[in-house]
Amino acid sequence: MRDINKIRADFTILKQKIHGHRLVYLDNSATTQKPQEVINSVVEYYSKMNSNVHRGVHYLGEQTSHAYESVREQVKDFIKAKKTKEIIFTSGTTASINLVAQSFGNKFIKKNDTIIISEMEHHSNIVPWQTLCQNKQATLKIIPFTEDGTLKIGALHNLISDTTKLIALTHVSNVLGTINPIKKIIQIAHNKDIPVLIDGAQAVQHIPINVQDLDCDFFVFSGHKLFAETGVGILYAKEKWLEAMPPYQYGGGMISKVSFEKTTYADVPYKFEAGTSNIAAVISLGKAIQYIKNIGSEAIAKHENELTHYALDQLKTIEGLTIYGHASERCGIISFNLENIHHYDAVKILDSMGIAVRSGTHCAEPVMKHYGITGSLRASMALYNTKEDIDRFIEGIKQVQEMLQ
Repeated sequence: MRDINKIRADFTILKQKIHGHRLVYLDNSATTQKPQEVINSVVEYYSKMNSNVHRGVHYLGEQTSHAYESVREQVKDFIKAKKTKEIIFTSGTTASINLVAQSFGNKFIKKNDTIIISEMEHHSNIVPWQTLCQNKQATLKIIPFTEDGTLKIGALHNLISDTTKLIALTHVSNVLGTINPIKKIIQIAHNKDIPVLIDGAQAVQHIPINVQDLDCDFFVFSGHKLFAETGVGILYAKEKWLEAMPPYQYGGGMISKVSFEKTTYADVPYKFEAGTSNIAAVISLGKAIQYIKNIGSEAIAKHENELTHYALDQLKTIEGLTIYGHASERCGIISFNLENIHHYDAVKILDSMGIAVRSGTHCAEPVMKHYGITGSLRASMALYNTKEDIDRFIEGIKQVQEMLQ
């Protein structure tokens, strides 16, 4: 990977001090920081290009539309999709999942059908399916996971039946860091002609993605976890599903022809992109993808893997510390608790040292219930983190214990 100091220099926010200490940012699962060239792209858009897309034929409109559509091409190449039309711009992972739940779900899910998710899902990949099942009088089934944080794939065979119409699964757990064997699960599902949606929100920034190799039917992720601006996300879907699914929202930009008697819709992908999107955020996503490509997804994965194992080795030496999730295939997400210390108290003290980690349920309450806890601390890494960050983090935990135990 490129010189880590040069990479860190691209992220201006990392230069500041928090409570008099150099910032150690380990809350990357919540959102990643932005390199200066991504920030500059937003300023440049509003300074030089600001116009709506697919509307005007004037110079600014054409420049903006070209920049916007070039990002669609970049995303296609980044996740190795087959066709550009399979890339839908949304406001984020949550919006992408809801789009599929409302569009695919309302058309293809019927009374007494079943949808399968896992016990380790983020709320965004639980509630839309739960609500859909309630509205359709369908059934939601759950793949459990073991104490070490790996899915019980054997249970999937018992859950699948002739009524199963969809499996929706996280690629990487936002609590446990587990990288699920999604390719194997997709193969099992497709043997029964069951489509699969993959929540890639915690995957795309850590590991290379090839949706054609995975053969998933849907893949969703957010720009802000991929070093881009907030307010942009991606829904990848196989063309056959996009052609079969009805629009999710209605308005400008997704219409072919309108009369008071009848409306016809634009072709894919535009029939799923009603209204004016967050154009600046879309453009920032293109810059973020280019930034990642310049470093290399494989190099990023190697760097983060080394950091994760270094952090785990250090954490395991601390008495009274419990780590949740020990899967052999994992990303740089570590959740843990300190004996007799509330996670909120711990994170506030770490913050006073300039160390930013997360506390709470991480929008994954079923995982907390599995372990019988109210919440946890979570440290999550990105390409700009260093062993020095981990050392500061470990020393901070020890100071928390000295102060509160």
